[in-house]
Amino acid sequence: MKIDWAALGSVFGVSLVVTVALVGLFTLGINGLSRRERAAAQGESAALAVSAAYACFAACAAAVGYGIYLIMA
Repeated sequence: MKIDWAALGSVFGVSLVVTVALVGLFTLGINGLSRRERAAAQGESAALAVSAAYACFAACAAAVGYGIYLIMA
């Protein structure tokens, strides 16, 4: 049995980068929604933060959907 260490390292590296990117994107979405709560308490508008938060969540859902598509195909 021969292990292709270069391919294993490549898969590990890509998985690590994608995981960190998705967690960061989801964190930005949560942060945008919390800004909406702060703005509502102060009587201000946070439409840009909310739309950016929804865009972050949509990008996370698209990445998860693409990953499921890759697994199923």
